[in-house]
Amino acid sequence: MLFDLQSRRRRRFVKVIYVGLALLFGAGFLLFGVGVGAGGGGFLDIFRNNGSSTSAQVSSAEKSATRQVRLHPQDPKAWYALAYARYQSASSGFDQTLNSGQGGFTADGRRELARASAAWQRYLKLEPHPSATLAQFMANAYSQQGLDQAANAASAMEIVTAARPSYSSYATLAEYAYLAQQYRKGDLAAARAVQLAPSAQQRLVRTNLASIKRQVQQQAVQRALQHGGSTSSAPAPRGGARGVG
Repeated sequence: MLFDLQSRRRRRFVKVIYVGLALLFGAGFLLFGVGVGAGGGGFLDIFRNNGSSTSAQVSSAEKSATRQVRLHPQDPKAWYALAYARYQSASSGFDQTLNSGQGGFTADGRRELARASAAWQRYLKLEPHPSATLAQFMANAYSQQGLDQAANAASAMEIVTAARPSYSSYATLAEYAYLAQQYRKGDLAAARAVQLAPSAQQRLVRTNLASIKRQVQQQAVQRALQHGGSTSSAPAPRGGARGVG
């Protein structure tokens, strides 16, 4: 898995992916913020609050957004603001020391992420063109560091790749899809990631995504054997059905 950093090549791959994501989102966040009623934000807000986003401000934003969804329950902007405010509140509980030093959300943070997820799902039902910015935050919320819901993370990343295609975003989509055992979706995303990667990094991207897929498949076989079944009898994975962008 992408968060298993024991391998030197895996650590290098993770660095490539997240540097790409930082470049992809950093400029837009610095120039335009994350707005739509919930206040600004930056790429580093995925991991921690900054000086302009205190707990009190987050709480105020969440209260304001909650009031707006009560007044305007069919307004997607109100649900956007609520999902974003709840994500920001959860990120205040992000602990860099959890999960063997790899970072992760605290128990309180995960509970707030679950509330952000509820607002996000309502937003998706009302908004035909979901925000790629909010989708990126929610993909992180659904990651192994957060709610650990790979299928939902993959669905969110599909929105990101459709709006902002890059090798790093497609590689992240491929990983989540593989973790959700959505192998067809993962293969398509992996192929796009390799295609979009700089020529010097294409082999690394291809090799590491193939390794992630192989590990997931091996784990699925092991789980099936432990339960006395077979991989063919394993239940189909649940998750989003959006097509790869």
